[in-house]
Amino acid sequence: MAEPLVQARGLTKRFGDFLAVDAIDFDIAKGEAFGFLGPNGAGKTSTMKMITTVSPITEGKLSVFGFDPATEGREIRKRLGVVPQEDNLDLELTVAENLYVYGRYHDMDRARIRQRTEELLEFAQLADRAKSKVEPLSGGMKRRLIIARALINEPELVILDEPTTGLDPQARHLLWDRLYRLKREGATLIITTHYMDEAEQLCDRLVVMDKGKIVAEGSPPQLISQHAPREVVELRFAEGAIDDIALRLEGVANRSEVLADRVILYTDDAETTQHELTARDIHPEQVLVRRSTLEDVFLRLTGRSLID
Repeated sequence: MAEPLVQARGLTKRFGDFLAVDAIDFDIAKGEAFGFLGPNGAGKTSTMKMITTVSPITEGKLSVFGFDPATEGREIRKRLGVVPQEDNLDLELTVAENLYVYGRYHDMDRARIRQRTEELLEFAQLADRAKSKVEPLSGGMKRRLIIARALINEPELVILDEPTTGLDPQARHLLWDRLYRLKREGATLIITTHYMDEAEQLCDRLVVMDKGKIVAEGSPPQLISQHAPREVVELRFAEGAIDDIALRLEGVANRSEVLADRVILYTDDAETTQHELTARDIHPEQVLVRRSTLEDVFLRLTGRSLID
């Protein structure tokens, strides 16, 4: 087995009395797209900051490229590309100038920066915007530029924090295509995202974090098969009818959730479940049948309560 590109054992982060990351273990292999999922406050961002050497670890061990972030942070940072959640481009510079400045940060020579700029603007579908100022660009264009900027130094590991937050579906899918191409070319990706479909599309493996701990790990199909029945039946009833019907649903499916606006049934056979509903004289106003998804797994493991 090849040495993991990133390895954590008992990785812990405290801020005073607050335990943000609670003794987690994980390995990330070279060429892998690895995801961190979790609600706000789960510990994802704190973990990312330790990997990027921005924040020191409190306890445990962390290795990135075989280096210790505590003593060899500069060596790690030279081989990283980081895509932050917020847009932090220089709005006064052109698209190409944003890449040039970042290349100089990495002590790259001017000829190499020019070459990489041409390659990356083509990759990001921004070649025709090279001389445009950044400020009037669309949100999707800015996100593609930030990804291009993160790749200027040909990093071995690219860390993407919520890469498509706030984008419309078309822009998200275009970014997914760019990231998939990047992975196919051999880059290692670490992704945090709130979009479950994004995790399913991009991640080879992922961990689900909650309250600083890793509560599940595996590929998206593995997690779905381990933590959710095959199908989901969503039922909507007339206003005020859910409370009366909830008790009559006992045993109709593997598991059920009664929410304010609907009832969700998790089952291995949706057709059999619907027949059982009819036999019990339960007639919802609307029925939606679908396959179980990573979002079902996420909500089961971390709950539905909002966390600020």
